Amino acid sequence: MTKNSIKYFLLAGSVCCATSTVLTSCSDLDVTPEAQFTAYPDTEEAVEAQMASVYYELLGTLGRRYMEAQALSSDEWIGISFDGDYSDDGIYAQNSLHNFTATSACFDWYKNVTGAIVDANKVILSMGGEENNATASARFMRAYFTWILVDCFGDSPILDRVFAEGEQVDRAPRADVTKWIESELKTIIPLLPTNVDLSTYGKPTKYVAEALLAKLYINWPVYTAEDVTKYDAAAYSNEHLDDVVALVDDIVASGKFSISEGSDGYRSKFWPNNGVQIKDFIYAMPYDAITAQGFQYARPRIWRQGRNDGQGGPGYFGTDIGKSTGGNFSITPEFADLLMALPTDDRQENILAGKIYMFDPTTFAKTTTPYKYNGEEVTLDKTIRLKYTDAESNAHYIEWADGIADPSIYPVDCATLNTGKDVKGWSQGYKSVKYFVVREDFINDRNQSNDLPIFRLADMLLLKAEAITRGATATNGETAQSLLNQIRDYVHAPRFNGTPTLDDIYDERGRELFDENWRRNDMIRFGHFEDEYGFHRHGFPTARFDKECRIFPIPQATLDVNTNWKQNAGY
Repeated sequence: MTKNSIKYFLLAGSVCCATSTVLTSCSDLDVTPEAQFTAYPDTEEAVEAQMASVYYELLGTLGRRYMEAQALSSDEWIGISFDGDYSDDGIYAQNSLHNFTATSACFDWYKNVTGAIVDANKVILSMGGEENNATASARFMRAYFTWILVDCFGDSPILDRVFAEGEQVDRAPRADVTKWIESELKTIIPLLPTNVDLSTYGKPTKYVAEALLAKLYINWPVYTAEDVTKYDAAAYSNEHLDDVVALVDDIVASGKFSISEGSDGYRSKFWPNNGVQIKDFIYAMPYDAITAQGFQYARPRIWRQGRNDGQGGPGYFGTDIGKSTGGNFSITPEFADLLMALPTDDRQENILAGKIYMFDPTTFAKTTTPYKYNGEEVTLDKTIRLKYTDAESNAHYIEWADGIADPSIYPVDCATLNTGKDVKGWSQGYKSVKYFVVREDFINDRNQSNDLPIFRLADMLLLKAEAITRGATATNGETAQSLLNQIRDYVHAPRFNGTPTLDDIYDERGRELFDENWRRNDMIRFGHFEDEYGFHRHGFPTARFDKECRIFPIPQATLDVNTNWKQNAGY
């Protein structure tokens, strides 16, 4: 079966379900609580047909805007602009500076999340309720989407049933919702399938639920704090650390996952032909540029003119990829140093650092041929310099250090992190080819067929190392050092000597899980979200360091519908 066939198999029926999902107004949580069937579905095919709309919402949830919110609010990426090009009212710069707003398009996926929960509840109702064990998949998806709300927005509604038309829905305290998710996962884990194969790829299994529960537990002190400002990483105390270890051990003991099996090195896990063969994937979202659209992660990470060579020839992906590119994300200098810190680290092959070289469009391998734009080699600068224009209309490029002498330039150039609309401006900061692009995908409105990893075994091993370092009992003869070295070994990086500190594990998580939507989550837990990095610096105009920024604002469109809700503190 081809990869496209796999995705069609997973999402069959999604297109016909999508219209009804949108029409329910995903931020309007009222529906009519009537079962859709006089006889409850009891076959796998019937269950899958009903679940299609739930899976469909995951495409939109984890697509472009969710990625922007996660990536730009972390120390991985900076959202830059080019003399107005990609300024987009400053939304990318706002995220990079933690100056989040309730009207930003970067949070418009809230409606996808609540819409998916509504759809999951409809499935549960139409199958006879939670007493039917066959509803376990729908209950997992409901819990997973609720976790997204808890992680990103704090207090959230517990949508554990179909609500009657006109019935008011309230947000519950973050800690209460966290405990509800825990209860749901513990209940359904024994009910979910244990086979890991084509039939369960992209769907909930026992191990997917265990991975989510491990994530919930490692973040327990964050999610159950009195409020977001009260969590103190230096005083981290967690009664669930041994539970994290036990969950990871069960995933490993299944023998169904491997950090290296099914892949041709680290890079290939994220290529457009990835899929069920990647045994590191515990849970992944299958995307397809035609049948399951929404994955556009490469667009802002490609050098601004990297589509081609400026003269009708191929871009650095080895072909003219057929559509214009964004280039408005650049890796922060601090994170670039982290990614490039270890010699012989295979993960560095995903990073465009310094001179850009061509790639083979068939094998995706990097060649020794420099990429040229309009006949000139292109070299990326790790240090990102902003362009500003003085009173005499002269352009200057500066590196932010202790500030800029003339504050009058702030509204013009700094508010959108402008680097200039030319080769020099486009080349500020390193880029990434982790989610490699092929022409046949990108010509479809810049969509890609790279499946997005959600939970990986490598992530779980590092969670276990973290839990042990924080005080959990080591098991199976493994130590934090041996677990970290499992990761180092398969990417051919130098082995770690000694006992890893939390900082060592935090850094390794950064290198291993770069660009997989986990860095913001890790930064908050490890106490680094209020650090200085990129242009998120004290004294930089509009940069915020308030602890309230650890969660995002509720989108204004959602508040307009749910008028009994209050905006999160600080917004």
